[in-house]
Order: sequence, then C-alpha cells, then structure tokens
Amino acid sequence: MMKIAIGADHAGFAYKEMLKQYVSEFDFCEVCDCGTDSTDSCDYPVFAKKVCDKVTSGDCSMGILVCGTGIGMSIAANKQKGIRAAVASDEYSVKFTRLHNDANVLCLGARVIAEEKARILTELFLTTEFEGGKHLRRVAMFEE
Repeated sequence: MMKIAIGADHAGFAYKEMLKQYVSEFDFCEVCDCGTDSTDSCDYPVFAKKVCDKVTSGDCSMGILVCGTGIGMSIAANKQKGIRAAVASDEYSVKFTRLHNDANVLCLGARVIAEEKARILTELFLTTEFEGGKHLRRVAMFEE
C-alpha cells in the first residue's frame, strides 16, 4: 500500500479535500493529511515542509501539494534534501517528471487547473513508474 502525504495552503484547501477523497478511493493508496484545515490565510511553506518531511522520513511514498499556482509549494518543497517536486498542469509534464526525474512530490495550482484536471494529473503521477536506467545517474546529480 502506497501512503501519500497531501497538504495545501488556504488557496488549495478545497482541492486538497477533493484529492484526499479521490486518492483514498484507489485500492493501492492511503492518504496522510498534512493540513491546512480551512480556507483561513496561512503560510504555504509550513505545509510544504510537513508533506516533505513525511516523504523524506519514509512515512509516505509520495506527496501532493496544492496552492494557488503550485509554484510557491514547488519552490518551498525543493529546498528540502531528497525532494524532487514538480509543478505541473498537463499530462505530458506529469508523465515525464515521473519517468525521467523520479519526482516524489506533485505541486498543483488550484487557481490554474480545473478539479477534473487535478484528478487526472494526480492519478497519472501516482501510477507512472520511474524509468531508471540513464536517468538514475541524472537524478543522483540532484543530491550532489
């Protein structure tokens, strides 16, 4: 069973709640909600850190972060060693960030993509395997 950490700021709260429900319907996933718990204004780096800590500790396999654009969450997440976060709004980008970059955190923008697109991208992210091979060497360079 794959455990997925999900977090959001106030702008992404509704999408986080929707994605929690959606991901929990997959028979291969369990969801760990890392907050926020409302639409009250909050600081997205706090929730990026909570999700990324779950991923880097091994408590969760992957993470999903949602803010207004996904960009702030991506910047905050990528500050943490061992995190490969990608902000994406299309299927091609999501597919190849898993295949070639072994991204372990998906960042989505609630003000940029529709709910249905968020579901499609999330499922693609969770079901696409890293290719390995020549990409292993390149991914290892991220940590150098």
